[in-house]
Amino acid sequence: MSKRLEGKIAVVTGGSIGIGLATAKLFAEEGAYVFITGRRQAELDAAVKAIGPKASAVKADASNLADIAHLFDTVKAAKGRVDVLFVNAGIYQFAPLGAITEEFYDRMFDINVKGALFTAQQALPLIPDGGSIILTGSIGGSKGFEAAGVYSATKAAIRSFARTLTADLKARGIRVNVVSPGPIQTPGFDVFASDEVRELMRSTVPLGRIGTAEEVARTVLFLASDESSFVAGVELFVDGGAAAV
Repeated sequence: MSKRLEGKIAVVTGGSIGIGLATAKLFAEEGAYVFITGRRQAELDAAVKAIGPKASAVKADASNLADIAHLFDTVKAAKGRVDVLFVNAGIYQFAPLGAITEEFYDRMFDINVKGALFTAQQALPLIPDGGSIILTGSIGGSKGFEAAGVYSATKAAIRSFARTLTADLKARGIRVNVVSPGPIQTPGFDVFASDEVRELMRSTVPLGRIGTAEEVARTVLFLASDESSFVAGVELFVDGGAAAV
């Protein structure tokens, strides 16, 4: 059986932990050469070791346009193109209305929205016609969770980008789609999810459990591969039914 990304060049931002790392591993297993980004060198080094010989790391802050430019200069010099771009770098923090600061708002939008837009834009000259861009959204972009107003707004913007970028790139046949996870077991999830929060989130999932990073990665692989060749502009939820039911 042929590998689904054989010979492809992929970039995964936020690829050193969690969903990004699981996806980068799967891309490499399916034949792609993968460039990952992150802000912490030690995590990047560990991730490259975990992914294997078909991976390189570029230290980059998703909100820094100079870092984004350096990333794609590096990819261009090494491989010349980007067949698959997974714009995954992002943060989630929570603050209720009345406690939202300007700094909180700016940081969230700079990383999650500005970072995603300019990553896609700066990659564009390297993406061949028929390439695939996948953006990481969230069920938060469609649901009204307490204290998640700013975060959810950033993910609603990501959902909008999938539509507008698909329209912008239709002449080149570049597909842009969103994968939107629900509650997923990641290192970041462990930071804020107490046992009480974990049980509350689990209770919102019709399938009755927290998802895994590998389950999200398999969905991203589908959107990256030719298996989804007629899928464009969609938001694909990986949430055990939480957004729909």
